[in-house]
Amino acid sequence: MPVVSALRAILGEDGVLDAKQTATRSAGFLRPDRLKAQALARPKTTDEIAAVLRWCHGEGVSVVTQGGLTGLVHGADTEPADVVLSLERMRAIEDIDERQRTATVQAGVALQTLQEAVAERQLIFPLDLGARGSATLGGNAATNAGGNRVIRYGMMRDIVLGLEVVLADGTILSSLNHLIKNNAGYDLKQLFIGSEGTLGVISRLVLRLREKPISNDVAIVATPSFDATAALLKHMDRRLGGALSAFEVMWSSFYRLVTTAPAKGRPPISHDHPYYVLIESLGADIDADAARFQAALEEATEGGLIVDAAISKSDTDCRAFWSLRDDVAQVMRVGIPVVFDVSLPIAEMERFADGLGPALQSAIGDDKHFVFGHLGDGNLHVMVPVAMRDYMAARPKIEAAVYGGLESFRGSVSAEHGIGLEKKPWLSISRTDAEIALMRTLKAALDPKGILNPGKIF
Repeated sequence: MPVVSALRAILGEDGVLDAKQTATRSAGFLRPDRLKAQALARPKTTDEIAAVLRWCHGEGVSVVTQGGLTGLVHGADTEPADVVLSLERMRAIEDIDERQRTATVQAGVALQTLQEAVAERQLIFPLDLGARGSATLGGNAATNAGGNRVIRYGMMRDIVLGLEVVLADGTILSSLNHLIKNNAGYDLKQLFIGSEGTLGVISRLVLRLREKPISNDVAIVATPSFDATAALLKHMDRRLGGALSAFEVMWSSFYRLVTTAPAKGRPPISHDHPYYVLIESLGADIDADAARFQAALEEATEGGLIVDAAISKSDTDCRAFWSLRDDVAQVMRVGIPVVFDVSLPIAEMERFADGLGPALQSAIGDDKHFVFGHLGDGNLHVMVPVAMRDYMAARPKIEAAVYGGLESFRGSVSAEHGIGLEKKPWLSISRTDAEIALMRTLKAALDPKGILNPGKIF
């Protein structure tokens, strides 16, 4: 094939898979279908990425960049005529600077690989996700990943100091800044963070590291109402003096699901309450921090914000508590889930969640759903399981029910998963016509032939 032959001339025989070889690969996480593409290119360097894009740009061949394929919005889906640009052979951690507290990495490095490497230097890379073992750092940046500790450390946008990006025509934009403060003109990296591979291909990153915490205190608590839950967030954040790193809320149906057999988790506190919160604090003094954490929880209990609690006594307890929050796969016991990650003001969350049941009952005749998420940073996950035979017919009705309820609360259809193909029809809920028009202008300026991840976002 001309495309395969041309790309092999650039990358070598083993650097390119043809359509038959590509079709043996999964299309993504929990996906039963296979990849569709006329070729899959596997560059080893930024220069090789540039050469591939230069050729594809000249020939008008569309390119879809893929990392760990853990996305949930079909943002890396392909068509048979596409070329897949995989970063799977760009997995080098090039430098860890302990004094500057930065890491320079290639885009194909897995999140967990970097976490483990910097831990050996008594540092942390604070981004953390359930897909840490396979999600890549380039993909994390391209989707502006959030995860479990946004309340303290921010999203990927807040952790990236510099990027190297290859534009659609093969131009290499190298802005590998290592400075926390750099206001020399436009911050160009922000164009590409969260752009889902539609404006350029991220090849290398400079990431900000933090000192590794010495103490780690975790509790799962039950609260009597949503108002108490919101008040507890303010209380713990204030009382812990900046050490609060996670505030994860589980509605009762989700907590019951992940603590009932055949789930491996067991309930550290009873099933009798409407809300459950996983609270994590990271600090520098094991004894003093534990005492402060305990005192803050006791004050909240005395104030009626907490009605039951289990506090970690060991690292094993911490992992067990987190495993409950992360065990979202239990929803598969009920059906194939339609997954949402929405963002809205905390003051509106209870009304939004309360409206889901009636809206789903009206839309599909069933109000089965599960709510949990990163309440500390305004992000809720909603999962609506349906029978496989009903999935395709039910999905658009479920989306209309969930997003229709979100619109009146000034919420976002995507807190951290991106837009991809899945949320494209709903983008106007969160972005004005003027904003979308400017996005199109940027796309046309950076990718005038529209070859990069075509059809995604808008």
